[in-house]
Amino acid sequence: MVKVATFFAMSVGAFAFWQTMDKIHVWIALHQDEKQERMEKEAEIRRMRAELIRENKKRESLA
Repeated sequence: MVKVATFFAMSVGAFAFWQTMDKIHVWIALHQDEKQERMEKEAEIRRMRAELIRENKKRESLA
């Protein structure tokens, strides 16, 4: 009976461990996606800022 109880407890423990690891993996993946999206937005903002600065300098040199 002890062997059966030990097996059952270890099975439940392993299941809980894998479920927790799965949730942690999903959480990490979501945060990596959010970080990637934020970096892409920041890069787009930098490109637009550089383009606007170039256009402004061009206009000032023509005026």
